[in-house]
Amino acid sequence: MRVWALILLASSLVLAADVRQLALALKAQTDFDRVELAARPPIPDAEACIQSQAAALSVSLPEERSLLFYRKAYCALAEAAATDDRHHAEAAVADFDRAIEVWPLRIKITRHIQPEPVAVSLRVFAAIARLNAGTEGAAADAARQELASALDAPTCTSNLMSPGRCSDVLAAGNEWLGWFALRDNQLDLAARRFGATPVSGWNAWVQGRREFAAGRYAAAATQYGDAVSRWKPVWQSGKPTLMQSLGPRPQYADALADWGGARLLAGDLPGAITTLDASLQIDSANARALFLRARAKELAGRNDAALADYNLASRTALAAARDLASGDAHLYRGIVLYRRRDFAHAEEEFASALSFEITGALRPDARAWRHLAAVAGGSCGTSRQSLDVALGTVSPFFPRDEARSLASACGSA
Repeated sequence: MRVWALILLASSLVLAADVRQLALALKAQTDFDRVELAARPPIPDAEACIQSQAAALSVSLPEERSLLFYRKAYCALAEAAATDDRHHAEAAVADFDRAIEVWPLRIKITRHIQPEPVAVSLRVFAAIARLNAGTEGAAADAARQELASALDAPTCTSNLMSPGRCSDVLAAGNEWLGWFALRDNQLDLAARRFGATPVSGWNAWVQGRREFAAGRYAAAATQYGDAVSRWKPVWQSGKPTLMQSLGPRPQYADALADWGGARLLAGDLPGAITTLDASLQIDSANARALFLRARAKELAGRNDAALADYNLASRTALAAARDLASGDAHLYRGIVLYRRRDFAHAEEEFASALSFEITGALRPDARAWRHLAAVAGGSCGTSRQSLDVALGTVSPFFPRDEARSLASACGSA
């Protein structure tokens, strides 16, 4: 009788454990489904999901752990997107790594069954999580290499996530690879990667970069405008979906500045000024946008307003500089002095610009401005020859025609 009682007790305990395990598994599934089905999961739902996955993990079988770690990571990433909290993104990275680590346990390995390869979508998701956690330097390069390796053979055959979600994840991975290529000025590679998401705005943006590099500024402005119009409803409202927030985010103020610059070079001066005004409304400390607006106003004949913007660009660049040493600030200050016909002091400012750290694209302009100030000040020998050489490398925003006219007059004299 005592033996039967022990057996009954043991059976009851096992049944109770099974019931508890089933209840935890059901809650974990329900909480995750609620987060996954929401375009922008609420913070309480994401937190509940993280907790229920952790509870299910505590009683899970080995073959269930990879799925549960993936879900826990997904919900942590959803909370990171909702709160913009880097710690949640780092927690997601840790759980994605655990999901990959225990992936072989999904199938009980025998002599006749080989371990299932880690799902491409899981590898891509883990790399995206690292980038969203603020990974930089060597770690960012490693994430980029992992993305490229995983996306060499993109498949959505695993049952880890739905085919639709898998496609979204792979598209976000391609956008990150396109963003890296764009950062490195590899425009053809960027276009191929962004081609996977033609409606995101990035595809139009890289086409704009191509047109700008070819000197077709009106076409570049059209493409930039298309990209901005696609980004504006999402990013200016501050309400991207979770999947949108996992891809690279456009720097909206900088994008408007680039669009304004293209409109300027295309001859649409009123449009350029309007666009640059919009950029500065978002980021009033954008010295480059101030410089471009000054140039647009100068070409429009609004000389006093242009000088005011050049001055403001100089002060803004100086305020943002480390140890108050800014080549950009000296360049903008030199332009102000040049336009006031103080050529000697302008030449000194341009020389100072070249002595300090300066935005790479502006260095050839600073060098040409220095020679132009010397020529304008009456130095028609070596300075004129140096100016002729320097004009071959200046940006399209440098007043090249004005410089050639002055150099020609100097040579005639």
